[in-house]
Amino acid sequence: MTSPEPTATTLQTGSPLQTGDVLVDVEDVSLSFGSVRALVDVSLTIRQGEITALVGDNGAGKSTLVRCISGIHRPDSGHIVFDGTKTDFHSPEDARGAGIETVHQNLALVEDLTVWQNLFLNRELVRRFGPIAFLDRKRMQQRATEMVSTLAVNVPAVSSRVRRLSGGQRQAVSICRAAGFSSRLVIMDEPTAALGVQETAKVEELILRLRDEGHAVLLISHNFAQVMRLSDHVWVMRAGRCVGGRRTADTTGEEIVALITGAQAA
Repeated sequence: MTSPEPTATTLQTGSPLQTGDVLVDVEDVSLSFGSVRALVDVSLTIRQGEITALVGDNGAGKSTLVRCISGIHRPDSGHIVFDGTKTDFHSPEDARGAGIETVHQNLALVEDLTVWQNLFLNRELVRRFGPIAFLDRKRMQQRATEMVSTLAVNVPAVSSRVRRLSGGQRQAVSICRAAGFSSRLVIMDEPTAALGVQETAKVEELILRLRDEGHAVLLISHNFAQVMRLSDHVWVMRAGRCVGGRRTADTTGEEIVALITGAQAA
């Protein structure tokens, strides 16, 4: 089975959702690992064409919730509605098939492969001659060039090996891979944690571009200045619970910190 063609930042054709409509609705999701309650009755929403930030201390449940949304974990109770339909993802591949892509903190790139090979890893395009299939390298390189030229602001030729790229360039490749296959939701886990000031600014520009093209973006970040700068809505996790949400324009970094620490009630 061949992989879907990348469409840069274009949304899936025929989507009924408009900017601001709810794309993901997490409803009373709970998950335990043995005696440890990782998530407790978590409810929140992620809207189309917005950057939604998820913040909280280490161990607050952010990563566990993201793994539920992206198909790695299945909740013990509650459910996740994606584009109006209750999900029952059994694997990350199921979530990817629905249009949910994740940019992990470790980027999950293969250093000895080229940019175009990483973009099409496990999504290779093939040409068939009867029962025999051949990798369509030329078409993948052409599509990769289109993806990079549309999305990225600082990535060299797609024939470059990833090990030769800077941290910001690698991040851009990972974001291109997530956004280039008709993704509806792009999840980003600490996308600028290991970057310098200039590369952080370039990656933030790329994140804003994804939003402006209509993607929903879920941003997990400990950088409150970045959250306030980029996001449209902020949800706060504490001890496995979602303790509050705020429109970014109507709150302050101090209020978000108070919610995280428990100094202020939701």
